[in-house]
Amino acid sequence: MKTKRPLILVTNDDGITAPGIAALIDVVKTLGDVVIVAPDKPQSGMGHAITINSTLRIEKVNFYGVLAEYSCSGTPVDCVKIAINKILKRKPDLVVSGINHGSNMSINVIYSGTMSAAVEGAIESVPSIGFSLLNESIDADFSAAKKMVKTIASQVLKNGLPLGVCLNVNIPKAKTDEIKGIKVCRQAKANWVEELDERKDPSGKPYFWLTGKFENYDKGKKDTDVWALENYYVSIVPTQFDMTAHDSIKVINKWKF
Repeated sequence: MKTKRPLILVTNDDGITAPGIAALIDVVKTLGDVVIVAPDKPQSGMGHAITINSTLRIEKVNFYGVLAEYSCSGTPVDCVKIAINKILKRKPDLVVSGINHGSNMSINVIYSGTMSAAVEGAIESVPSIGFSLLNESIDADFSAAKKMVKTIASQVLKNGLPLGVCLNVNIPKAKTDEIKGIKVCRQAKANWVEELDERKDPSGKPYFWLTGKFENYDKGKKDTDVWALENYYVSIVPTQFDMTAHDSIKVINKWKF
């Protein structure tokens, strides 16, 4: 796998045959040599889960005609781990994850398999990007998203990223000429107010269906990803795996233990 072109690892959480990853591959193969290691089935909402209590399998496939392609029985994070530690002969120059079918703005970043794959790339000191389109349809139009992927991925390949930082990129559901631009912003303070709808199966046993609504506590604040997307901007949120609340260290050190 020795090559002078950038080596780009592609993964996702919607599965290796999802339209979103096909769109992503179509773009990044123009920027470098592509190796795909992606889940063999949808893994949405897996967060940073890894496989520890069952076997992890990979299978060589040929869907996209790139340098190498593998489907993996594990999670998106498993895919990045096995790619870097077992499949690739050297670390990639870039990890890209997506294009996710649906939003990963605000609190969704915690639950997202798409973004956890990018975070795992950052843990491995590889510049990494997670891409998401605010359209969950299997027939989603990725035209505008592809243009943004090329623009942003090219900049990351050229400039790199701070160590331990990856990019969470969300693209509004819009035509190319409707997108106003790109905003680098912060993650909005928002979360899902959840309800567990209790139902009964045909045998009378209870089961639960998770529902709820999205509450944005930063409504109207123009420096957030939610505002950017609502106003037809692509949002870029620099994201890190260090979850320390640094400002709270001094406060808690004043406690009397």
